[in-house]
Amino acid sequence: QVQLVESGGGLVQAGGSLRLSCAVSGRTVSSYAMGWFRQAPGKDREFVAAISWSGGRTMNADSVEGRFTISRDNAKNTVYLQMNSLKPEDTAVYYCSAGTTIAQLQALNSEYWGQGTQVTVSS
Repeated sequence: QVQLVESGGGLVQAGGSLRLSCAVSGRTVSSYAMGWFRQAPGKDREFVAAISWSGGRTMNADSVEGRFTISRDNAKNTVYLQMNSLKPEDTAVYYCSAGTTIAQLQALNSEYWGQGTQVTVSS
């Protein structure tokens, strides 16, 4: 089994930055492709970004391209999401997830999910 715990959310003004962290236990983080997702009130959960086992390949949603960066530190069993130039539209609960491939994560078909961390962007 795999457990994931997100942290780093909070309140930030538009144009500001936050870095989210996802700590993985049960298996080493290098065993999985990892992804970040978000869900705003009244909306479906959506894909944000994903990273391969090795960290050599990443994929971003169009809405965050150029602003968000996903990375991983396998030695620390941790995945990060650096969020810059935040907009009010980025307000959501952010979740991390572990899956077999980036494609699986993009399709929201991964097996393991964290409990989420709230990100609120004010204008």
